[in-house]
Amino acid sequence: MTRVLGFREIVGNSRQTERMTVESKQISVQIDRPVTDVYDYLADPANMAEWAQGLGSTVTEEAGNWYLATPEGRIGVEFAPRNDFGVLDHDVTLPSGEVFYNPMRAVANEEGSEVLFTVRRLPGLSDAEFERDAGLVAADLVRIKQVLEQGSVGGGEG
Repeated sequence: MTRVLGFREIVGNSRQTERMTVESKQISVQIDRPVTDVYDYLADPANMAEWAQGLGSTVTEEAGNWYLATPEGRIGVEFAPRNDFGVLDHDVTLPSGEVFYNPMRAVANEEGSEVLFTVRRLPGLSDAEFERDAGLVAADLVRIKQVLEQGSVGGGEG
């Protein structure tokens, strides 16, 4: 079965489950930078190794596709097309071919911004594993805040 979800057509991956919904947790961080700066930095996949350190160490682009090197092998990353709404949703494709959808937003918060990431509980995860995943995402968001507020943006055009 093929469904259109968000920014691309997905065929038989982790977005489709036997249940209608899965447990999720929203993690957010406020950043003292304009939302356009935050969005531009996060929308550039070349910056992922800097802020998503648990995901991969090296980012490469080949023929318009983005990959991160991990100990388990190369993973693919595809972001939603650039937009005026702060949508930074992205799919992560594991070496096995399994695809995980990650909802993410950058929104204005007064003169600064807020980044929101929805952590979805994957099938079979224990409570402790789900909390660990949420903790890893929270650490990534803190890194984004540190990089952007300290002005040490690197890796991409940020």
